[in-house]
Amino acid sequence: SRPQDQSEVVRVFTDLIQTDVMVFDKQGRFADGLRREDFELRIDGKVKPIEFFERISVGSVNEETQLSAARGTLSANKTSPLGAVPLDRGRTVFFYLDDLHLGLGSLAATRKVVTDFIEKGMNQNDEAAIASASGQVGFLQQLTDQKAVLRAALQRIKQRPYSVRDFDRPAMTEYQALLIDNNDRDVFEYFLEQTMRLNPGINRDSAENMVRIRVTTILQQAANITRHTLVGLEELVKTSSKLPGRKLVFFFSDGFLLDHRNSDSLGNIRKITSDAARSGVVIYSLDARGLVASLSDVSVETAFDVTGRLDRAAQGELAATQDAMHALARDTGGRPIFGTNALGVGLSRALQETSVYYLLAWRPNREAQEGKFRRIEVKLLEKPKLTVRVRRGFYDGEPAPVESKAKNPRPAVKTPEVQLREALGTVYPDRGIPIALNLNYVQTPDKRMLLSTSLKIAAESLSFSPEDGKQKAEVRILGLFFNDRGQSGARFAERLTMTAVSESSAKGSDASLGYVFPVFLGPGLYQVRVAARDEKSGRTGSAHGWVEIPDLSAGKLTLSSVIIGRHSPTPPTNTLANGQTTSEQVDLSIDRQYQRNSVLRFVFFVYNAARAPADSHPDVAAQVQILRDNQPVITTALKKIATEGVDLDRLPYAADLSLADLPAGQYVLQVTAVDRVSKTSASQQNRFSIQ
Repeated sequence: SRPQDQSEVVRVFTDLIQTDVMVFDKQGRFADGLRREDFELRIDGKVKPIEFFERISVGSVNEETQLSAARGTLSANKTSPLGAVPLDRGRTVFFYLDDLHLGLGSLAATRKVVTDFIEKGMNQNDEAAIASASGQVGFLQQLTDQKAVLRAALQRIKQRPYSVRDFDRPAMTEYQALLIDNNDRDVFEYFLEQTMRLNPGINRDSAENMVRIRVTTILQQAANITRHTLVGLEELVKTSSKLPGRKLVFFFSDGFLLDHRNSDSLGNIRKITSDAARSGVVIYSLDARGLVASLSDVSVETAFDVTGRLDRAAQGELAATQDAMHALARDTGGRPIFGTNALGVGLSRALQETSVYYLLAWRPNREAQEGKFRRIEVKLLEKPKLTVRVRRGFYDGEPAPVESKAKNPRPAVKTPEVQLREALGTVYPDRGIPIALNLNYVQTPDKRMLLSTSLKIAAESLSFSPEDGKQKAEVRILGLFFNDRGQSGARFAERLTMTAVSESSAKGSDASLGYVFPVFLGPGLYQVRVAARDEKSGRTGSAHGWVEIPDLSAGKLTLSSVIIGRHSPTPPTNTLANGQTTSEQVDLSIDRQYQRNSVLRFVFFVYNAARAPADSHPDVAAQVQILRDNQPVITTALKKIATEGVDLDRLPYAADLSLADLPAGQYVLQVTAVDRVSKTSASQQNRFSIQ
């Protein structure tokens, strides 16, 4: 019967393990058009049947559907179109800067590469985050589509001099200490001889002990720094598992040495590799030193050796500092980008070559999940000219925790307040209850900046129960405002109630709960975090939003937020009467979602417009564009903003835009004001979608 068939599909596909595979031709282009039967999959050398096969475009609207099918959370028979899909969800990109090992010149080169991506390479729907090994980025280390946040995060990273040397003579480098620890006789004998020369009267055993102590001290210092680098990367990779689709991590470093005796660096790399496989993360390692012949530094004191023993030993230092970065890239399906000063070209190529991939899934063996490492091998049958890039392997599962002999007390029941605070503090928004968040700022007539925080919760995500002959739902909400340092300021906490005649009417397509909270803020970058808890089911959800309040005292031409809403019977005017509020002009659309063939209404204000000498009035023209994938699909002609009967310090502009000819997808409304007196311009954007 039909129900039995569905049950069998779920049973068969529940345990699937998946891996992403990239295939390139000799020119480095993605090899399209391959089929399941072209691939051979081996796990630990044994051929495994490929249970699921799909070609996937990164950031496409159907990527998560395809990944869910491969995991087994969708029917195996449910497929998605293989044709080109607009990038309406966008890519997820992380930049991890190893500032514990980046030199001054390398940090400058890294900043330029990341800045170029922010300003030129970031697509309309991409999200990115900038993280550092030292934690300098702080509160701004968050995934966002806001370029202002990324710029501020990048500026936080300052150079931290890397030094693990001691004060003894002759000077010993970290690499020399590692060679001695690995029983390199030439290097050891050199330092032994020099120690005895500089300390007359000590015997060989004492000199050996002095050298060994120096080696241990230097390597332990270095191991502690390297541990911070790897632990930070591991945390970044692990937490990204909550995000849909494939994620790219660009790891910038000057390299570091792997010391298996004084640290667990190999274990850290294995954890990162395993977490990357679970989270769908691909790592590209970029050596920020660029094209270098040797690591000698004339500004750093080095030991003088006329015998040449140290020079011979140093020949392997560059490769040794790249070993960890090489392993992290190759083992996660990425690629090391070494020996080039054109790091931006390498990054662009990485973005291009990871834009499409094949997804393979298989059913694991029915055996104990002891956390054993499984080697993955994928090759193409009868296509020797193509190159396959795949993860090196995965772990069966996390090792089982050791059970304590003592009885664990029953966990305390979390209060609704605690649940709300936990939802508010999640690294990524909690979608348990979808929340639409809208942030708009304007200047009030008394010259203060007013931020309106609007949120909307769809009734279909809430639980209703009968009460007094009606259906009732209750939601508790909490909101906090943070500056760019993570310091909290204003807050709101409310209990919202929704009633309806019946549950079916309550969960109609347009039924929702809304809330607006106004607050006055000074110039700066802010994040608003809101959380909601369904009082009946206990489910929670959260949303995060960034807003940059401009400093109007600088006197520069500036725009307010572009406030978008829905079409109303009253036609918009290009002016707002003094005292008229924005809400009276625009029926605010909190979720910014529109049906096809609808009309979008918007309004914005122009501040600090220069006055013409002739009549002391501003002369400002507005141009409106609708963008998709960074390309304009609608562009209006410049239109003069009326100045009669309005506050000349706050020039308003409102208009309607028909969406009749636009297909479903994500869009950006961009407005530009051109001050023809001061010869300056300013732009502002807001996002919306068409269903």
